[in-house]
Amino acid sequence: MKRLLPGVFGLALLCCGVAGAQPKEPIVLALHADMSSGSALAGEALRRGALLAISELNAQGGLLGGRKLELVVRDHHGVPARATEQLPELASMPHLVAILSGLHSPPIIQNLGFIHEHQLIVLSPWAAATGVVHHERVPNYTFRVSVDDARVGEFLVARALARGHGRLAVILEKTAWGRSNEKAITEALARRQLAPVSVQWFNWADADMEVQLAAMERAGADALLLVANAPEGAAIVRTLARRPPGRRLPIYAHSGIIGGDFVRQAGEALSAVDLRVVQTFSFVGNRSARARAAAAKYHALFGTRSEEDIFSASGTAQAHDAVWLLALAIQKARSTERARVRDALERLGPYQGLVRTYQPAFTRSNHEALSPSDFNLAIFNPRGVLVPAQP
Repeated sequence: MKRLLPGVFGLALLCCGVAGAQPKEPIVLALHADMSSGSALAGEALRRGALLAISELNAQGGLLGGRKLELVVRDHHGVPARATEQLPELASMPHLVAILSGLHSPPIIQNLGFIHEHQLIVLSPWAAATGVVHHERVPNYTFRVSVDDARVGEFLVARALARGHGRLAVILEKTAWGRSNEKAITEALARRQLAPVSVQWFNWADADMEVQLAAMERAGADALLLVANAPEGAAIVRTLARRPPGRRLPIYAHSGIIGGDFVRQAGEALSAVDLRVVQTFSFVGNRSARARAAAAKYHALFGTRSEEDIFSASGTAQAHDAVWLLALAIQKARSTERARVRDALERLGPYQGLVRTYQPAFTRSNHEALSPSDFNLAIFNPRGVLVPAQP
């Protein structure tokens, strides 16, 4: 700490009425996600990832000469209409620089007009629908540090075919996210002169998938590509596990199922099926210095002891990296003015994050921080922990 001359110190006391400078205004980041419904665990993983990064940044003195970061949380339950009601409050919040979105894509897509009208920077550390980032708004205020459906569709198709499955059925939730994935998967198959043998749909809260599975079996499917969140994904697993072992089709799943209480909801059925899930990051078995330091900080903040206790590791790491990239943009812009920070996000230098080294994360023409080289398949171990699958 710099020493103050006596006269300066007396002047500070006279002007401020207290010893020391007034606290600087915080820099506010909002998490706008489902925190209490079917994907609440995803929301909590994102909250923890954001707080992990904020604790690191604040420990280094904050940004812009000592301004500390703060996180506020708003729960939209995954419902686009509720997100619409809450966005005006966030847009007018003092010192708010950006919003971290949650697992669900529709709350973003259905509010793109408001987001861009009010110059709200939205960083998506989970929502994967192509339309979250790829749209006609210029300048574009939405950025993603997560998988995107167009690339996940190609990845899942390629991995299923590589394992010898040539008759792929698709089962998806009946939302904008599901439709985004149907397009991506169909196009990925078409590039190989193939098509899904069956496309089946379900609604939120559907608890039995017998009709859909029977239709896929009649079509001769030898594997399923699954696009679901945790409750409906667990229902599919339970329905599939009721079949004899020889009729349990392998599942290649989008990351939505790991955003809720999937393991508990699937129960013993989980160990009876061959399920592989898209994942971008795991603390389990990760020996990089960056991952070990982040895990130690996570344990200190949240009272965990083992890397297996860090649930939804991809979402945690992606939120962590998104906050750091935002912080770098604020420093580069030398401002918290959202338009200037948005521009700076497109001009960042390299940054070594948890998920990858970004070189750079974004450009003017590309707001996707991750690429297919960051995607992996993971499986659930006997303790119900998602761990990287062997190649």
